[in-house]
Amino acid sequence: MVDLYVYYRVRDEHAAALLPRVRALQARVAGSGAARLQRRLESRDGLQTWMEVYPGVPDTFAAALEAALDGAGLDGLVEGPRRVEVFMEFPPCA
Repeated sequence: MVDLYVYYRVRDEHAAALLPRVRALQARVAGSGAARLQRRLESRDGLQTWMEVYPGVPDTFAAALEAALDGAGLDGLVEGPRRVEVFMEFPPCA
């Protein structure tokens, strides 16, 4: 299991339209999982930074998320690329 983080930029004027679409995407791919959506406190040059967080997902989750983007309605509302980072836990100390 890994934790997957996706971050991207959103123009201030697109935030209200994008929010329900990202929530719907998260509900589709994470089901009853603990997906979270966060944003930086401040906007810079009219851009917000958003982060989707998917904790404790299988290694194959990134591919499933990418496939779910088709038809999610995010096109034109996200500024630039969606960047994906995958992290794993260190094994516990013995």
